[in-house]
Amino acid sequence: MSTREYMLGNVAIARGIVEGGGKVISGYPGTPSSEIVDTLSAMKERDFYVEWSVNEKVAMEVAAGAAMTGVRSVVTMKHVGLNVAADPLMTLAYMGVKGGMIIIVADDPACHSSQNEQDTRKYSEFSLMPCLDPSTPQEAKDMIPYAFELSEKFEIPVIFRPTTRISHGKSEIELGTITDHKAEAKFEKDTSRWVMVPANAVIRHPHLLGIQEGIMEELENSPWNELTINENSKIGVIASGLASVYAKEAMEELGLEASFLKIGAYPVPEGLIKKMYEQCETVLVIEELEPIVEDRCKVIAKDIESPVKILGKTGGYVPRVSELNIDKCTKAMGEAFGIEVDVPEIAEPELELPPRPPALCAGCSHRATYHAMLKVFGKRAVFPSDIGCYTLGVQNGTVDTTLCMGGSITVASGIYDAGEKQPICCSIGDSTFFHTGINGLLNAVYNKSNITITILDNRITAMTGHQPNPGMGLTSTGEPTKEIDMELLCRGLGAEFVETVDPYDVKATEEVFKRAKDFEGPAVVITRQACVIHARRAGVRRVPFKVDTEKCIGCRMCVNLGCPAIEFDKETKKAHINAMCTGCGLCSATCKFDAIVEVQK
Repeated sequence: MSTREYMLGNVAIARGIVEGGGKVISGYPGTPSSEIVDTLSAMKERDFYVEWSVNEKVAMEVAAGAAMTGVRSVVTMKHVGLNVAADPLMTLAYMGVKGGMIIIVADDPACHSSQNEQDTRKYSEFSLMPCLDPSTPQEAKDMIPYAFELSEKFEIPVIFRPTTRISHGKSEIELGTITDHKAEAKFEKDTSRWVMVPANAVIRHPHLLGIQEGIMEELENSPWNELTINENSKIGVIASGLASVYAKEAMEELGLEASFLKIGAYPVPEGLIKKMYEQCETVLVIEELEPIVEDRCKVIAKDIESPVKILGKTGGYVPRVSELNIDKCTKAMGEAFGIEVDVPEIAEPELELPPRPPALCAGCSHRATYHAMLKVFGKRAVFPSDIGCYTLGVQNGTVDTTLCMGGSITVASGIYDAGEKQPICCSIGDSTFFHTGINGLLNAVYNKSNITITILDNRITAMTGHQPNPGMGLTSTGEPTKEIDMELLCRGLGAEFVETVDPYDVKATEEVFKRAKDFEGPAVVITRQACVIHARRAGVRRVPFKVDTEKCIGCRMCVNLGCPAIEFDKETKKAHINAMCTGCGLCSATCKFDAIVEVQK
């Protein structure tokens, strides 16, 4: 009798790693991938090693090193993280591995929590590594043990591409048996393979090209590609990954008679595509984001001189941006095959809801930092920022740029180097500073950038689910480790002005910023206060505040701080503090009329 459990997609993927015998798992937190390592780290009984690495490049190299010894390894990240890890990725394709290695890269169509919608399948094409593209959480779990086997068979890493709806969807999962993978770590010296100097690289590149045909044959017959020929129809649908589920449901709703090819593995199954061409005159390709399958289908058709008409993103039948759904697939099929379809339009809500843009949490220390920063540097100053919760400071007027992880310091240096005359104060989180901000500070010191660098140290990697980082003194599994002294690190990088302040102490924070602004050269201000959510979970409770309505004159200064705990009563024309208050005291410190006071027990 099979065992079934209701699971989050990422938890199912973690289960697949355990079933497949993964022994070394590394990663960097990034939505929608974070729960994979979180789940594995929380397992009390485990016979594998798991870590949060300081960035994706480091994580990739840790997993690669493990795979070189013959054990099975996994590295996890989100799609933009693969840009950081692209350097080792491309050479690793030449070098190959001994133990199975899976590179899990979670894509985020529709930018639910990302700065772009890039398609990881492009990296599969670029690196010539095979890629698996799951259509359901169950398939995602089942693909992982297969990916280990495929990786070991061809001695090459396998890219695994879940998307947000797979990673964060939930379904009932049928569990498999846990593999007892007995391989022991043993590094065998082979400089011709492991030392990728030019002389060895020019030999390994033809080897990489030489195994492509074998990989294609293996994946052609894998269970992840399924072809159903409809001999009564001259039309066909090719769909990949999660889009194949939407496409199949759309076909069923339309009662569409058509051949159907589901693709879940890359390189694409050319043999199955050619079989479809033999039956079909028109084929619609449905895939999320880039026209990777579509472009390949056109190349195949041209190579065999097939007259088949291939439709998809070209011509605008299938959107090239955002997520797909059943309605979008239904509409695409109607337009492609000349079928009249009735796609219901989303009705406008009768009740007009107020706008609720994302905001920093009630009591978030970043709000206090930004308040002091803006007061000292002024609205005309330039405020480059970074990737993290603090990016929401855009509503506080202190986020003028956000490029990529660790980019705030270097962008600030570039703005200074260009000759900008206004003061420049950039912001970066503690985890992001450890990720790639260290190099930026080193560069600013070395090249004498006259900028202020604010490190917002909230003692956690908050945005992605409260994972630990090197500044906390805890590993991913909760074990005590060396806590990196951020002040000492910054001074070691050559920064002469380094001061730490509690942002809840508004006056002290303003004074530190004034000194940093006046300092000639790179000045580092570390604002340190634990993430309010993490602190409350740890049992920290502060006395909340209330508004003394007799003293409040309705100036709205406290409301303008943007704290969700502060409201304005239009009838009384007075401010009001609701139950969300966490007692940070910023509103009280900024009220000129002493109208905000602590609640008396």
